[in-house]
Amino acid sequence: MELINSAVGATSFIGALMLYAGYIYTNAYFGYFHLDSLAMGFSTFELVMRSLRLAAMPALEVMALALLVPAIPRLLIALHLPERHLRCSHELGRAIARAYLGFIAAGVVLMLLWRWIQPFAWSAPLLVAAGLLLGQTRAAAPASESRSSWDRAVSLSVAGLFLIWVVALVAGQLGRQDARRDADQLVRRVAVVVLSTDPLSIAPPGPHVEDLGHGVHYRYRYSGLRLLIERDHRYYLLRLGWQKSTDPTYVIEDDDTIRIELRPGTQPRALR
Repeated sequence: MELINSAVGATSFIGALMLYAGYIYTNAYFGYFHLDSLAMGFSTFELVMRSLRLAAMPALEVMALALLVPAIPRLLIALHLPERHLRCSHELGRAIARAYLGFIAAGVVLMLLWRWIQPFAWSAPLLVAAGLLLGQTRAAAPASESRSSWDRAVSLSVAGLFLIWVVALVAGQLGRQDARRDADQLVRRVAVVVLSTDPLSIAPPGPHVEDLGHGVHYRYRYSGLRLLIERDHRYYLLRLGWQKSTDPTYVIEDDDTIRIELRPGTQPRALR
């Protein structure tokens, strides 16, 4: 029963963390384009799926290493290493664990230098969390020194908060990074042509507009647009050459007065 409760608790924590990371990533990404992700109505499933953007190779490597570290002593024994090598590895592990205060201090110093350590600010809370977790290991303190359950609970809770902070920093950084990349490669996104029965009130600089004449139902044609995302019959569009500091993001609602045509964007020559 205890194993089941632990599994349920771990699953709930991971699910909540993925939802949080997905929200931070999505908010950072669309915030770059002057949009509010909450107003766009993303579902819980969509936010969780967007959190998988964090599952890049470096993150997976760190997670695998974190799972492997506790099993290193057993692994070394299984490899039948000489006794002196085993002793050296044990001493090294104890030395690292006993230096947990150094990890915490290094993290605090980096937090004081916050503005100068970008874009690696996530390393500061990560060092603090690592130090707090190392401080709870048996190797971190003499056998005669015992810690109360309250101290352990507080340390683990604070370490968890710092790890959540790390996830938020990384998710936000990835969101802004992906948004900048997509803005720089806007020409490759899906091209959009908007046909309207009435002129749209689009302030310059805007898309290229053509008046097709009185005999055409959809008289006004707007081109030179790229699709950011479509949600609930709303098309969020950017003009070619979009600049974050000056240009708006257009929101066009598809109704009886509007026709939307989607076309392929410009692709690199090698992909044609």
